[in-house]
Amino acid sequence: MRLQKALAEAGIASRRKAEELITSGQIKVNGVVITELGFKVKDTDEIFFNDELVVREDKVYLLLNKPTGYVSTVSDEKGRKTVLDLINPEDVKERIYPVGRLDSDTAGLIILTNDGDLTYSLTHPKHEVEKEYLARVKGIVVRNKAKEIKNGVVIDDNYLAVPKEVRIVELDKEFQTTLLSITLTEGKNREVRKIFEAAGHPVINLTRVRIANLTTEGVGRGYYRRLKIHEIKYLKNL
Repeated sequence: MRLQKALAEAGIASRRKAEELITSGQIKVNGVVITELGFKVKDTDEIFFNDELVVREDKVYLLLNKPTGYVSTVSDEKGRKTVLDLINPEDVKERIYPVGRLDSDTAGLIILTNDGDLTYSLTHPKHEVEKEYLARVKGIVVRNKAKEIKNGVVIDDNYLAVPKEVRIVELDKEFQTTLLSITLTEGKNREVRKIFEAAGHPVINLTRVRIANLTTEGVGRGYYRRLKIHEIKYLKNL
C-alpha cells in the first residue's frame, strides 16, 4: 500500500495532506525518513508521524445530528464545545474527526470518521455531494424570488453561488418569515447564510437535514449513529 494511503486510512490526514506530510519529511518508516510519494509499506512496517507511532485503526463512520453551540473541530482554542464532546468515549476508541464544517450556530447532520479517503471524496467540489438545508428566513419569499435565488446570487463580492435546488416549504404571514429548503453541492464558508443575506432575507435559523442519501431520520438532535455498510459503500462510490 502506498504510504500516503496508509496515513489516510490511519486517520492521520486526508491523502492530499498526507502527501504534504511525506514531502516535508515528517514521516518515518521503520526509523527512516521517507519523502518519496510512491513509497509502499507492508502491514509489518512501523510508520511514525513526528516520531509518534501511527496506529492503523479500524474505520469508524458516525452520523451526528449536531445541536447549535458546538463547533465542528477536534479541539477549539477558545475553549468552546466541539462535536467530539457529543461522542461517548466508550462508544468510539479510535481518533475521529468531522468531515467538513457546520457553523456553531447551524444545527444538523455532520459525518465523523477516521477515513481520510472518504473525507476527501465528500469534501472535494468535483464530486458534487448534495447537502440539503432547511432555512427559516426573515420576510415572505415569493415563488419568483425563490427562482431568482436558484438561478444564482453573488456573494463574497464577486462569487456567483448557484444552489442546486431552492424550494418554499412554509410561509408564516403572521410573523413574516419563510421556511425554505436549499440544496448545495459545495461547502463554502457560511454559504447558505450569505446567499439569503444577499437576497434580502437574513437567516433566522438553519439546519442541515441531508448529506447525499443520509437524512436526520432516526437521529435525534445531539445524538448519533454508526453508518450502515450499504450507506458507506454508497458514499464511497459518489
